[in-house]
Amino acid sequence: EVQLVESGGALVQAGGSLTLSCAASGFTFNYAGMAWVRQAPGKGLEWVSCISSGGRETYYADSVKGRFTISRDNAKNTLYLQLNSLKTEDTGMYYCAKDFYIGKYGGGPRGQGTQVTVSS
Repeated sequence: EVQLVESGGALVQAGGSLTLSCAASGFTFNYAGMAWVRQAPGKGLEWVSCISSGGRETYYADSVKGRFTISRDNAKNTLYLQLNSLKTEDTGMYYCAKDFYIGKYGGGPRGQGTQVTVSS
């Protein structure tokens, strides 16, 4: 059974930084492309970023490009998302997903999420 557990969300001021983590289990992590998606209050899921199984290929939504960095540690079965220069519009629930589609969320299994709130 795929299990994904996100952590690291917090309340932060605009311009601040956070690092989100996602602990993965129940599948062969180093064979899986992974993604981060988010959901702002009252809105649908938004694809944020994805990374190939080996970590060499990374892709970002235009809204976060240059501010967010996705990475992974296959030895630790952990996915990361570094969030810099946060904006109020980055507020939302952030989910990691076992999914690898460039530019969209393909519906793969995802965790329960971690809340990021950016105050002005």
